[in-house]
Amino acid sequence: MANEELNINVEPQAANGPHAPLWAERTGERSYVARNSKGAEVQIGMGEGQFSPGELLKIALATCNTLSADHSLARSLGKDFKAKVGISGKFIEEDDRFESFQVEIVVEDSELTSEEQVKTTEYAYRAIEKYCTIGHTLKEGASYERAITYEPKDA
Repeated sequence: MANEELNINVEPQAANGPHAPLWAERTGERSYVARNSKGAEVQIGMGEGQFSPGELLKIALATCNTLSADHSLARSLGKDFKAKVGISGKFIEEDDRFESFQVEIVVEDSELTSEEQVKTTEYAYRAIEKYCTIGHTLKEGASYERAITYEPKDA
């Protein structure tokens, strides 16, 4: 294959749309630290204290749901409501991919009536359907391109 076909030594193409830059730096064998321009960091790898890429995908979907529904839930439950979100996924080993995900938002210490629970859930689901970018992306599918850029060593 030619360099052009492999996308070698091209200008970096990581356009992040309306979001600030994200990057990850290698810290060891199969170990990276991801950072954003706001100073946040997350350890990525397969070791102790690290998230695997699959776990990051799942937690991104789970928290996208809760962040999208937060205002709707707070309207019914109060601004200091307690909640946890869990997520699981059906993994297809032979294809090395997830086939589906199951997200469960658990609201703690709720004193809502059954009727109020139904109405609150409807509002929350509408907000998730409208605002959860990760959910939209997974539902519609997203293509991606990859490139490897070689930079010379610093002198």
